[in-house]
Amino acid sequence: MAPAPLGLNFAARLAALGPVAVIARSAARAAELRAGVEVGGVRFRPDAFGPDALPGADWVIVLVKAGDTAEAARTALAMGPRGVVSLQNGLTGDVLRAACGEVPAGQGITTEGAFRDGLRVQPSGAGETLLPPGFEAVAALLQRAGFKARIEPDIVAARLVKLLMNLAINPLAAIFRVTNGALAAPPHRRLLDALVDEACRCCAPGPAPDAAAARERVVAVALATGANRASMLQDVEAGRRTEIDAITGVFLDMARRHGAAAPTHQAVFTLVKRLEG
Repeated sequence: MAPAPLGLNFAARLAALGPVAVIARSAARAAELRAGVEVGGVRFRPDAFGPDALPGADWVIVLVKAGDTAEAARTALAMGPRGVVSLQNGLTGDVLRAACGEVPAGQGITTEGAFRDGLRVQPSGAGETLLPPGFEAVAALLQRAGFKARIEPDIVAARLVKLLMNLAINPLAAIFRVTNGALAAPPHRRLLDALVDEACRCCAPGPAPDAAAARERVVAVALATGANRASMLQDVEAGRRTEIDAITGVFLDMARRHGAAAPTHQAVFTLVKRLEG
C-alpha cells in the first residue's frame, strides 16, 4: 500500500502472481497510476484505488513515509485484512500496532532499493526482506515473486541493524546529494564510518556492538544498492518532508535515554532539518 517508488516496485512484481491493489492518496492519483507507470523498464498498470473506494485484501504491506503510518494503518484496517506488515524505514511498529488494534500487525525490514527517474521507477539493487513471525504467507508470496524474503524470529534485533544502516546512509546521501555507492568511497566514507561507530557506542545499554562488523554490513548494503538514490535524498530534492525524525530523531532519543552523547548524529540531524526547511 504505497504508490512511492519502492511500493510500486513491490506491487509490480507481486502482480505477476495474482491480484494486487495499490492504494493512492487520492482518486485522482489512483487514476494516474491506472493509466500506467514504467517500473524497471516494463509498463505496469496497477489496480489502483483512492482512500474512499478501498477493495478488500488478505494482507496489506505498508510502504509509506514514517509520518504517515497511523493514517496508512487506518486505511489498511478498512480493507479487512488478516494482517498488516510494514516495511518502512525507522521504528514504526508501535504506531502500527496501536492503530491496528486486534488485527495482527508488525514491522519487518527490507534493503530493496528503488528510485523515481522522471516518470519512471527504477529498481536499484536487490536486497533482503525480513518479516516478523506470523507473516509466513506474505514471505512465501514475496519469495514466489522473486524477492529474497524470509521470516526472522529475532525481528527486533534485525530492525536495529536496519536502523543503523539508515542512520548512516540516508542522511549523508541527502546532505551530499550522492547515490548510496558513493558513500562507500572517499571523501564520504570517513563520515559514514563515524556515524556507524557512534551509533554502536550509543544504541543500547550493555556491551557495544562490534563496530568493525557493523561498518562492513553498512558498506556492503551501500555497494549492493550503489545506484540507488536514497529516499531521504529524493525527499530533499523534491522539497518533501523527510523521515529524519523517525530515523535519526528516534536514535537521538534512544541515546539520551541511555545517557549517551551522539554529536555526529546530532549535527547530521540538524543539517537535514535545515535542508527540509
